[in-house]
Amino acid sequence: MEFTAREIAEILGGRVEGNPEVKVTAPARIENGKPGTISFFANPKYEQYVYTSKADILIVNESFQPSAPVGPTMIRVENAYSAVATLLEYISAKKRSYKRRRSLRSRISWSAKLGKKVWVGDYVRICENVKIGDYTKIWDQVYIGEGCTIGKNCIFYPGVKIYPGMVIGDNVILHSGVVIGGDGFGFAPSPDGTYKKIEHTGNVIIEDDVEIGANTTVDKSQMGPTVIHKGVKIDNLCQIAHNVEVGENTVICAQAGIAGSSKIGKQCVLAGQAGIAGHLSLADHTTIGAKTGVMSSVKKEGETLFGIPALPHGDYMRSFVIFRKNGKRGL
Repeated sequence: MEFTAREIAEILGGRVEGNPEVKVTAPARIENGKPGTISFFANPKYEQYVYTSKADILIVNESFQPSAPVGPTMIRVENAYSAVATLLEYISAKKRSYKRRRSLRSRISWSAKLGKKVWVGDYVRICENVKIGDYTKIWDQVYIGEGCTIGKNCIFYPGVKIYPGMVIGDNVILHSGVVIGGDGFGFAPSPDGTYKKIEHTGNVIIEDDVEIGANTTVDKSQMGPTVIHKGVKIDNLCQIAHNVEVGENTVICAQAGIAGSSKIGKQCVLAGQAGIAGHLSLADHTTIGAKTGVMSSVKKEGETLFGIPALPHGDYMRSFVIFRKNGKRGL
């Protein structure tokens, strides 16, 4: 697939500085750029490559002022990083084939309703009364349980398992090994020291534009829904427990875990291996550092927390000075 600088600028709402008719066929990292490719520059650490890149087109911020001659044609945009995301999405959509397919190796219930050009791979099981929107692509060995509702333009990669009664919106991407709707970890202790299982009768609701990474699990609740709101991005190997609610456009990084009935606000960031205890709430725009353990609710918007137990960033850094001094003394 071939694009000119002029076409790319129109897609991104940018302006061309150089030859508008130069053509490229593939993206490349700025340090690996070669003729026929397009790269981008957004991080100042990579400025040295701007002047040595062999790429034909370079996407840069509008504010960028070069300190030496630049070989590639530049496309100036407001935000180079988000512009590249838009461009890659555009290229992927162009390459995507919206073909209808029903593999003979799959089993689709007669009562299931599939929209236009739904693509079904091998060894897929779609159970009774499932509804799937237009242009959704379901790769091999996916299981979709009875009564699920799936939106339009979704992608479910191989091995995704969706329990009965789940609700998934439009433009949702589930990577391999994702499990939606397993029972929450709920057991009642008995006098004899054993544990009695508590049945989970709720479901999971995943709203539009959510992406969930490989081998992440989202559990259903005892009563009512576990909710992943619009625009949430969840990395690989995360655990979202029963009755959790994750606010819009929140990002959850690898191996993070949220215990039951906690409520995460909008546009929060949970870094790798962060842990949130049960029945807590995080205010909007909260950032939780890597390996941080949150044991109480965060009520102030925009807080950044580190450590176990979690402390505001400033308090943690002052405490760390003491930790380090005591460590050097062998205490």
